[in-house]
Amino acid sequence: MPLNLRQIEVFRAIMISGSISGAARLLSVSQPAISRLLAYTEDGLKLKLFERISGRVQPTPEAKRLFAEVEHIHRGVARINDLADELRAGGTGTIRVVASPSAGHSMVPEALARLRSRFPDLRVEFESLTLLEIVNRVGTARADLGITVLPVDEPTVAVETIAEGALHVIMPVDHALTRLRSIRPKDIAPYPLVGFGPQTPYGHIVAQALAGGSPEPTTIVRYTPDACAMVRAGAGLAVVDEFVLRGRAWPDLAARPLAPKIPMRAYLLTPRFEPLSRNATALADILRGRDRKAPVKR
Repeated sequence: MPLNLRQIEVFRAIMISGSISGAARLLSVSQPAISRLLAYTEDGLKLKLFERISGRVQPTPEAKRLFAEVEHIHRGVARINDLADELRAGGTGTIRVVASPSAGHSMVPEALARLRSRFPDLRVEFESLTLLEIVNRVGTARADLGITVLPVDEPTVAVETIAEGALHVIMPVDHALTRLRSIRPKDIAPYPLVGFGPQTPYGHIVAQALAGGSPEPTTIVRYTPDACAMVRAGAGLAVVDEFVLRGRAWPDLAARPLAPKIPMRAYLLTPRFEPLSRNATALADILRGRDRKAPVKR
């Protein structure tokens, strides 16, 4: 027996609340009604979805696998409802953007601010995520655009370069190395280093850039803004891409290019099999540097 939307709704409510009573409160119906529909659903599927233990329900392995797919359906329905709300409000719309922490620190917020200066009623949803999460969101069209400083090879997304930069060494403005115009790995050796996990794509890039010429990091962080914050707090030096340094976020840090130059790029990711909305197209043009007509309002 195929599940209908009501059965899916009840199943999800039980999963997220952990009880029949919790599901009943979420859906504003009686507990007996939830219990009857659950029993009918399990009978029709010929699957046991929950075990009753000490008055509570525990999902079976089969229920957990179903729940992963149910969440996809729920997000799709939520998007439909969001779109209906937007159309009733006059079609201004929503844009969903995901980015790596480096690009998400200044590049993307500045572009979004420029976009909202053109569309003041636009609703923006913006998250900084890992590379895998960015690719997944964009590839499944749960985000309109993604921006990352790491290369991507994934058939579900289209990728283009929107900015070029390089790795820089960051330090407090009064640090001795500020006298140098560029910094080599051996120059870093006498100082503590804030680095990234070698198992991460970003950590691998930095480790390769410093190979053989600098000490092992004394502090490990996940994201480049965290590295900047640690350097500002006095934890040592760090090597980051220049995208995280844009804007006025770190006025008390100095930066010098790492030598030899290690190029870095910012990439725009779009769904390969979905057309871009008007808002996403406008933001993509801003990120490409093609829209100079709308200054950010201060």
